[in-house]
Amino acid sequence: MAAERDLSALLAGLHPALNPGRYVYCTLPGRVPPGLRPVVTVAEEEGVTVVVPQEEADSLGLHYEFVAGWITLRVHSALEAVGLTAAVATALAEHGISCNVAAGFHHDHLFVPAADAERAVRALEKLSAGQG
Repeated sequence: MAAERDLSALLAGLHPALNPGRYVYCTLPGRVPPGLRPVVTVAEEEGVTVVVPQEEADSLGLHYEFVAGWITLRVHSALEAVGLTAAVATALAEHGISCNVAAGFHHDHLFVPAADAERAVRALEKLSAGQG
């Protein structure tokens, strides 16, 4: 299936899915330790940022401050598509929900405060239905 570029089609096909569990952002001074299975990894000048299941971070004694729910937008978005991140972030901001976005090759992934995750999915479903 070809990746979608058209914003209207992307929004209509969002199909947000809340993944089970709670996820946390941790920063590490070097490499990802053996046994840790991040769902997102970002190499920064200050260290390596990983997003991992909260229970993994707890079992390894990793420090974190933000606990998130992980929402996957099931639409196959093109990496060069214009406006999807802005539309999603705007819709969530209108509901007072912060959002951290990670783009995968096939889908976009949103990390929102765990307490707001179900409300975020409902807001995205409304956006997808053209209701806001």
